[in-house]
Amino acid sequence: MASDVTGVGTARHNLEATRYSTDKVIFAFGRTGASATATATSNLVNNSGVVASDTSGVGTARYDLGAAGYGGDKGIFGFGLNSSGVRLSMTSLVSNSGVISADVSGVGTASTGLDAAEFGGDQAIFAFGTVSGGTAVDESYKVSNTGVMTSAITGVGTDRTQPSAAGYGGDKAIFAYGYNPPPTDALVSLKNLVSNTGVVAADVTGVGSVRYLGAAASYGGDKAIFAYGSGNSGLLNLSNLVSNTGVVAADVTGVGTARNQLASAGYSISA
Repeated sequence: MASDVTGVGTARHNLEATRYSTDKVIFAFGRTGASATATATSNLVNNSGVVASDTSGVGTARYDLGAAGYGGDKGIFGFGLNSSGVRLSMTSLVSNSGVISADVSGVGTASTGLDAAEFGGDQAIFAFGTVSGGTAVDESYKVSNTGVMTSAITGVGTDRTQPSAAGYGGDKAIFAYGYNPPPTDALVSLKNLVSNTGVVAADVTGVGSVRYLGAAASYGGDKAIFAYGSGNSGLLNLSNLVSNTGVVAADVTGVGTARNQLASAGYSISA
């Protein structure tokens, strides 16, 4: 992991990112400062990692959503909160040229604090998060290779919010970490592997330090990395590599500025 590069677009947090085309990335949405003011801003990233200037007005302003690639060369953003703190049930598709389409509403239960990843080579899966009343859920939604989202599938691991997710192994996905709200009220150190047919496996515990509000991305064509977030003692600057068989390695510390509520995605190669 390289050192920090500053000044790449408007400062914001609680945004999301996904690859599009076969080798580029888009960051979009989020909120600015300490307020709950949502943005509808995006930044494209080319296949050498250069972040372009802001593009404004890309769908409903929102934050704390999920995003993943689908269809081999496109992306999808889904769910989130608007500036009024209302949970949303909508998606926005991203073309293979990085253009975000108009919102599609009414897609699943209005949710926030979830994450998403590619699986199966050309599909995506959203999972976990919170619904009305702040209740954490163990739901997942599959996205077809044409960007159509299925109805909710329940019973996919421990209820939690703010996990991170990425593709691994070329056609599978992994969700890890997160926060289980009261009455449990605890950060978790667990993972759920997702098969190449979108089946979410049972929890595997003890995969690095407990945390939430981190980010994850694919790298190397078939591996993944989890990094940053918040632990029981505050902001973290650690990472965990994931092998092409879904094994999460031990913590590596000191990898850039400690922070949370960020977003990440693979670029230059297919995720």
